[in-house]
Amino acid sequence: MPSLVKRQAPKPSEETPPISTTVSSQPLNLTTIRSVTNVDETAGSVAKIDNELVEAVMTTETESITTTTAKSLEEKMGKSVEKLAAEAGLPTWGLVAILIAVAIIVLGFCGFCIRRCFRKRRSKDGKKGLKGAVDLKSVQLLGSTYKDKPDMEELTDNAEEPDEAESKQSEVKLGRLQYKLEYDFNSNSLAVTVIKAEELPALDMGGTSDPYVKVYLLPDKKKKFETKVHRKTLNPEFNETFTFKGVPYADAMNKTLVFAIFDFDRFSKHDQIGEVKVPLCQVDLAQTIEEWRELQSVEGEGGQDNKLGDICFSLRYVPTAGKLTVVILEAKNLKKMDVGGLSDPYVKIALMQNGKRLKKKKTSIKKCTLNPYYNESFTFEVPFEQIQKVNLMVTVVDYDRIGTSEPIGKVILGYNASGTELRHWSDMLASPRRPIAQWHTLKDPEDGDKKD
Repeated sequence: MPSLVKRQAPKPSEETPPISTTVSSQPLNLTTIRSVTNVDETAGSVAKIDNELVEAVMTTETESITTTTAKSLEEKMGKSVEKLAAEAGLPTWGLVAILIAVAIIVLGFCGFCIRRCFRKRRSKDGKKGLKGAVDLKSVQLLGSTYKDKPDMEELTDNAEEPDEAESKQSEVKLGRLQYKLEYDFNSNSLAVTVIKAEELPALDMGGTSDPYVKVYLLPDKKKKFETKVHRKTLNPEFNETFTFKGVPYADAMNKTLVFAIFDFDRFSKHDQIGEVKVPLCQVDLAQTIEEWRELQSVEGEGGQDNKLGDICFSLRYVPTAGKLTVVILEAKNLKKMDVGGLSDPYVKIALMQNGKRLKKKKTSIKKCTLNPYYNESFTFEVPFEQIQKVNLMVTVVDYDRIGTSEPIGKVILGYNASGTELRHWSDMLASPRRPIAQWHTLKDPEDGDKKD
């Protein structure tokens, strides 16, 4: 039998024969080029699909992680809420409602703060914008004063030159006063009624005045009457009657009745608006006289009543301690008493009761001046039971080293005073513990006051 001979596979040679990279010089077929292009496009699409798959896988993993985290947070929140509810002894829904309410309150408070902050900014902006604005009330007030006045520029060309008499009358037009006179021959008394005034000038800042009327007889001026003060009006209606007793008819013919209208001012001297003088010798006192008179300008600087000067002082009374404090502040336009046209004034303050002097004090002497400034305080012990029984006499005196010091003028306040003096005293009692300051016009001193 023929012997089977095993064929051995040829051993691969250790050296790999080089691969021939010879390029055929023959031209490429078009079909081959297209196939190669299709292969490249297919490879690109496969790469895109791979990228999309990777992105989808990553998104899915992220969502799963987020979901897992949210679930874990919800579980933790639920556990913490349940724990807090258990500790507070409240049901879970109750604790949740409380937390929601607290959150709403906090949010509301924050919103309120933000809103208020914006409002402040707006208001500041608004204020900045209104810095140059004009007050409408002041404009209306100013306009009312020019309401009835014509345009002077339009009337200048056609205006005629006024007479001197007419210009003087227009300058001194101060309003007018209505009064009534009744003389009683049986009792030798003259009843004077101040009825009303019209078209008074405005002396206050608000465009009004606070008028009152003083009535007295010249030349003695022993008895003076004053009407009530009418606030903020230029057409006051007084309707007050005053009686001068013991005036015989023969003496009345030598007297002049004076109506002096003043503008009341608490913190400065009263300005005199004007006056009406009625010589009784030119009036038929056998009949009742009722008439209007135009106010005339005051004779001289300050008029008849201001010849002696004015003084300003304050009063303060403490009922519990029974102390009356008088502060002499200043004086103005005092009468010239010395040869050089000046004075050396000082002020005496005397506490009087039933005509007797209880206590007396005085200020320092101010040399060579008609407008002294003192600002000196004095205290009197006056029990509350006695305050309505005393008078306070304030006298301005001109000091004289050689001769006798002469009084310039005085003011008496107290329960039996009248006019501005009584008003000042009443205001002091109505406002305990508060200093009440006021100007007063000095009056003629009596003969008994001429000795210091």
